[in-house]
Amino acid sequence: MKQCAFLAFSITAGILLSCNGNNSATATNGSPKNTSMNYIQQRLASYEKVKLTTDLNQLTAKEKEMLPLLIEAARIMDDLFWLQAYGNKDSLLNVVKDESTRQLIGVNYGPWDRLNNDTPFVAGAGIRPPGANFYPKDMTKEEFEQADLKDKEGLYSVVRRDASGKLYTVPYHEEYKAPLARAASLLNAASALAEDAGLKKYLTLRAQALVTGKYHASDMAWMDMKTNGIDFIIGPIENYEDKLFNYRASFEAYLLVKDKEWSKRLAKYVSLLPELQEGLPVEGKYRSESPGTDSELNAYDVIYYAGDCNAGSKTIAVNLPNDETIQQTKGTRRSQLKNTMQAKFDKILMPVAGELIDTGQLSKIAFDAFFANVMFHEVAHGLGIKQTVNGKGTVRSALQEQHSWLEEAKADILGLYMVTKLLEKGELEGELESYYITYMAGILRSVRFGAASAHGKANMLNFNFFQEKGAFVKTAEGRYKVNHQPFRQAINDLGALILTLQGNGDKAGVETLQKEKSIIKADLQSDLDALQQKGIPVDIVFEQGMEALGL
Repeated sequence: MKQCAFLAFSITAGILLSCNGNNSATATNGSPKNTSMNYIQQRLASYEKVKLTTDLNQLTAKEKEMLPLLIEAARIMDDLFWLQAYGNKDSLLNVVKDESTRQLIGVNYGPWDRLNNDTPFVAGAGIRPPGANFYPKDMTKEEFEQADLKDKEGLYSVVRRDASGKLYTVPYHEEYKAPLARAASLLNAASALAEDAGLKKYLTLRAQALVTGKYHASDMAWMDMKTNGIDFIIGPIENYEDKLFNYRASFEAYLLVKDKEWSKRLAKYVSLLPELQEGLPVEGKYRSESPGTDSELNAYDVIYYAGDCNAGSKTIAVNLPNDETIQQTKGTRRSQLKNTMQAKFDKILMPVAGELIDTGQLSKIAFDAFFANVMFHEVAHGLGIKQTVNGKGTVRSALQEQHSWLEEAKADILGLYMVTKLLEKGELEGELESYYITYMAGILRSVRFGAASAHGKANMLNFNFFQEKGAFVKTAEGRYKVNHQPFRQAINDLGALILTLQGNGDKAGVETLQKEKSIIKADLQSDLDALQQKGIPVDIVFEQGMEALGL
């Protein structure tokens, strides 16, 4: 299969493509189906603006001095993500004069609509290349697979072609040498101001990692931080953007302020992971690994997003590091982004539920249940299996581009499994039906992210599987009503299916599952179209930075 070319765009400003709900960008004669500005305005209206701020009185004077340094470093990650996702953003923005179109380009880090199946909305953009800008534009998938390359599956390198046509790799710290050096300098300056010893050590090591490409030590130091009030996630982290192989990591940054009271409420759950792993509803060999327990659950207010996490749908919780060796020996840090989560609950989930959830179950939807479902989704990334049971290597390498979306589906389902078990043990407060009904509303929120999003694909699978198992029904009023016992059984059945596919490294099986179940059928599409027509936003965009913080 030939990879879609990464085009050198020749763009006529103001001549824009459009699409309908079925992701058909043009009519059969090649002309747009909708007027260009109608599409642009409709898509911009899909995002609700949210100001990112927090109570800065909880920070010390030195911590406040760190903020502009860290925000500037985050902006460098933003620029680097542009290079990875698209290329030179100025070559695009300089020829697009319409301000609304420029805004939509900014939200999507390119001319493809991330929340509408990567539909192009600028003339000449063509189909979005699945390998983004990590690989040569003319490289085929077969060519890469047959090539003898250093760091072939590396997280932190790009693939390029020399003058003779041969493929080779370049480490990020060489490809992006100058901007990474500037970011490292800013981290060192922030480290000099840090009063918390753990944060000081982490920032120093992370600065070194950016310019050397060796991230393990800084990941370990990040895991060791316990008493810091500020947290700063920065670097090449997630590999969602590489849809060709799921190998390459994208640059991003989050600047976080810890909510210490909420964090105290979460501390007890990590110690229960080994017991929960043993009880997973799957054959023993698929749950034989022991999850690390030196993990932390914390709640934060986010005050800055940059790069990958800011593109399209916005992240509301983070489970890091992604290094499987660290996950198995030390665990992960699960960071719940409370202010962003609250904004999505208030501005999106509740309006969606008001339109589509059974009126008799609406009162069961609660922010605490939403928070817990998202939190245990992140915790559940640590459950299950990281190494295949049949010698195919890691699950990530065996499943390649099919890994990310299935892993997100796994985390959803095992998160619900955890909620169910913790309620049974008396370790979690609330009613089971509240968590299930809130999750159902969450599916209807997240499935709107579309097939271009790993989380969108995961929610499509979950919706269709649960529907087939009778976990919910569509009432005569056209609303979704949860059936609790079938819902609970569906959690176990889908959890077992996903863990088996992962443990076997069964890429062909995952591809079949995606084609058959990770789709939006006509009835659901009609409901999603109605949400759009009522003006209910799909996601949020941020007003952020020093001015938003009042500094």
